[in-house]
Amino acid sequence: MPVIPITRSIAINEDEIDYSTTRSGGAGGQHVNTTDSAVILRFDVGLSPSLPLAVKNRLAVLAGSRLTADGVLILRAEGSRSQHDNKREALDRLVDLIAQATLVPKRRKPTKPTKGSQVRRVDAKKQRSGVKQGRGRVRMD
Repeated sequence: MPVIPITRSIAINEDEIDYSTTRSGGAGGQHVNTTDSAVILRFDVGLSPSLPLAVKNRLAVLAGSRLTADGVLILRAEGSRSQHDNKREALDRLVDLIAQATLVPKRRKPTKPTKGSQVRRVDAKKQRSGVKQGRGRVRMD
């Protein structure tokens, strides 16, 4: 069983991936109508023993609508007329998606505005207030 490397510490087995073929849509002549060149890749994220739980959770968020309610990730590739090329493209997209899920997002450190920026903000408000107070009816006293 071939192993597909994702990162230095994570690799998935080819057995975890299920491929099926179907006909591609769009133009392409008579030959396209008789060949199954589009590839549908299915990868069960929830049952994969190769991925840590944190990666599975991030992958579920990244996959969005491509993830079924059962936790199966479905990728469809039909960019090429070659079934082999479409299979390679779908696998590359899966590897890229899992690699993205391995990256832990940085926690945001809340910052406070500087004293200078607070002073500038208040000064600008005072100036704008003065401009608005200068508008209105002119009184002749």
